Amino acid sequence: MKYLANENFPLASVRLLRNAGYDVIAVAEEMAGEKDLVVLSRAAKEKLIILTFDRDYGDLIYKSRMPVPLGVVYFRFDPATPHEPYEQILALLKIEGLVLEGKFTVTNRQQTRQRPLPSEK
Repeated sequence: MKYLANENFPLASVRLLRNAGYDVIAVAEEMAGEKDLVVLSRAAKEKLIILTFDRDYGDLIYKSRMPVPLGVVYFRFDPATPHEPYEQILALLKIEGLVLEGKFTVTNRQQTRQRPLPSEK
């Protein structure tokens, strides 16, 4: 799996994920200032899972029918530290049976829920 960390995803967590062996592209490093649609299009084209604190991706995918990435993980909380998103994604990846591909995953400190992403036509 390859991830695309949105610009609002802390670079400290990106670095920790990379150090743990995960392949993470950071918008802040490669595409700073790009619009959500450009980020979404890249994620769809390159089959990436978006890591974000931006709820707009749900509207773009489900309501506006924009390109569909491999997956989206929407962190629905304000991180207490720049490392908390790293810890949260590792916790998600340890949940038996949880699959990020093909899903819009919403997570906060108490729960995680998923919705299937629409199929590309």
